[in-house]
Amino acid sequence: MTSAERGAVFDRLVALGHDVIHVPLIAIGPPADDGAALRGALGRLGEFRWLVVTSTNGARAVGAAALQHGRLRLAAVGARTAQVLADVAGRPVDLVPEVERAEGLLAAWPADERGPALLALADRAAPTLADGLRSRGVTVEVVDAYRTTLRTPASDEIEALAASDAVLLASGSAAESLAALPIAGGERRIVVIGPSTAAAAERLGLAVDAIAASPHTDDVVAALAAG
Repeated sequence: MTSAERGAVFDRLVALGHDVIHVPLIAIGPPADDGAALRGALGRLGEFRWLVVTSTNGARAVGAAALQHGRLRLAAVGARTAQVLADVAGRPVDLVPEVERAEGLLAAWPADERGPALLALADRAAPTLADGLRSRGVTVEVVDAYRTTLRTPASDEIEALAASDAVLLASGSAAESLAALPIAGGERRIVVIGPSTAAAAERLGLAVDAIAASPHTDDVVAALAAG
């Protein structure tokens, strides 16, 4: 989650009387090539019809480049990502699906659009979106906009996780990081955002108790309450 999204969830849970602790399980940094491929792709941005991002981190990495390309169409998976992209690019986003995940963007993609499309994604991003667009005849180029690395929490953070009643995971990478920690046992519930995170968690042996349909605060809080 971004700090803004985390804050909204925090505020709601605290208002409901819960004790909430944030333990980052991943870290965000520049791509492995220090952004060389990204800079190259953005330098050719005029060759593309679409610029597509799936996270706020991706939107921040590429949005400014769109300022010089007014005819470039913008697509974002989710309202928050779209808002960040719009803020940085200086104009509204053209395509935002109601279902805020890769499958939702695929379903909303215009049938007559064949690209070319530049997808600026995390280095660990699943191929769902790129493969799905290619299967529809869209010319796709994928570039790493940022790198996601697993973070080992400090000892006090691990103790907090071990003592918690519920853990909220927002990505498959976060699930991977949690699964590697020495906190087996206990009665904590695992709540995740989206089916792809749920699938990743279950592959890692984490039993998922509830799935938030979207990263919106209402959906996340409802999933935590139901888990």
